[in-house]
Amino acid sequence: MGAITIFSYNWSYLLPEFTVLGFATVLSLLDLFLGKHVKRSLIGWLSLIGILLAGYFVIHNVMTVKDPVSYMADMFRVDHFGNAFKLIFLGGMAFTLLLSLANNRDNDEVSHQSEYYYLLLTGLLGAMVMASSADMITLFVGLELLSLSSYVLVGLRKQSIQSNESAMKYVVSGGIATAVTLFGMSYLYGLTGATNLFEISQRVTEAYSSGYSFLVILSFVFIVAGLAFKISVVPNHLWTPDVYQGAPTPVTAFLAVVSKAAGFALVFRFLFTAYIGLVGPNGERVFMSEMSWYLSIIAGLSMIIGNTMALRQTNVKRMMAYSGVAQAGYLLVPFVTLTQLFFEQSLFYLFAYLLVSFGAFAVIMIVTKDQKTEDIKAFAGLYHRAPFVAIAMTFFLLSLAGIPISAGFFGKFYLFMSAIFHSSYVLSGIMIATSVISYFYYFGFIRQMYMRPGLTEAKLKVPGTAGVVIVIAVLATIVFGIVPGVALDFLHTHFNPNFDFGGMQMPSK
Repeated sequence: MGAITIFSYNWSYLLPEFTVLGFATVLSLLDLFLGKHVKRSLIGWLSLIGILLAGYFVIHNVMTVKDPVSYMADMFRVDHFGNAFKLIFLGGMAFTLLLSLANNRDNDEVSHQSEYYYLLLTGLLGAMVMASSADMITLFVGLELLSLSSYVLVGLRKQSIQSNESAMKYVVSGGIATAVTLFGMSYLYGLTGATNLFEISQRVTEAYSSGYSFLVILSFVFIVAGLAFKISVVPNHLWTPDVYQGAPTPVTAFLAVVSKAAGFALVFRFLFTAYIGLVGPNGERVFMSEMSWYLSIIAGLSMIIGNTMALRQTNVKRMMAYSGVAQAGYLLVPFVTLTQLFFEQSLFYLFAYLLVSFGAFAVIMIVTKDQKTEDIKAFAGLYHRAPFVAIAMTFFLLSLAGIPISAGFFGKFYLFMSAIFHSSYVLSGIMIATSVISYFYYFGFIRQMYMRPGLTEAKLKVPGTAGVVIVIAVLATIVFGIVPGVALDFLHTHFNPNFDFGGMQMPSK
């Protein structure tokens, strides 16, 4: 690519990525010149300013970009899909930074705070690249940028054996998942001779009809198996409880929401662009006839295993890890049903999950630091020590369980209705049964907070930035649980509900 070609692009649409990259670079250099007496929380606050500025640029793109803007031979795209996920990433990162500022103020967990903050920014940049990539090369670069940053963040508590063990398990599991993903990509490249997803979508039908149908399906299976690691679903979910337990709580929240949302963005972009238009010799849609059942099995097993394993946990972070596996299983349901509203349904569920996850992890961080234990018994008597915190946690748990008057209820309701509409009665039954199972461990928190005496009656101190996260999360959870149409109307208006992932319209059934 020559200099003339580079300068011919209108790079202003990439200001969100440039902003995050610029702040990560400048803050890493600024850290070298700051004296030891300067608190590194300054880096955290400056990072938050960068996130807000990047958010402004994304919103500007949402309001101004009507048709996709392509860069570098369509390797990178600015479109409705990418902008929607970037808003989720940036919102999650803002919450992560607020929790981090509260968690790191005593300097007892993470000693290298400057590195901590700009590693979060580089991880965010990787997620944003994944959301806008339309080529296997740039997708993989974004995936690895997010993954490498996450590996280091998990192991930043260098004095903690548990943290070191979690980081090692994360690196090994991530390396295996990366190898499996690349193996699937290599098959896809060999079959089509292209790395661009839109070129692949045009050539994969020819490969399928030319006697290579088994290899096309095999590439899909390997890619999904590798990406299952990033969204923490069966069969690549076993790393989740150990990593969630060993990482600092804000990093756990980051992995549970931002990293998982980035994984789903990759699944959206990759699978639906490359495979959704695949047509068999008889004109049948191969994705619906031969591929969706694979996703159905993963979704069902994730819901069952995630919820049943959560029943056995007493460590709250491990419990939330298995809950996250189950939630990812729920999120795979619209990928199987593929109704016209699947994009809106998925985004609404991710938005609701972002709110309740960060709110719940904020409460978990405050309580476990105060009680010096991550056992669920740390929540005993919380209502008497901090009534608002206990009530907020109750709403977060109700939303995760899918109880009415919460955003999570409508998120699950829309997914359930899409499964019914698609006649996926087995998935519908699993959703209902596993949701009932989840009540047992979610209500375990409530039993401890309201019905068990605590070791102390002293008022619980809530750090200001963590309190902001809790207030925003609980208010939004209640509001969108009462009027979910507001969020859905916003998605319908500003993000093309008929987004076709490269010219292939979504089937209605």
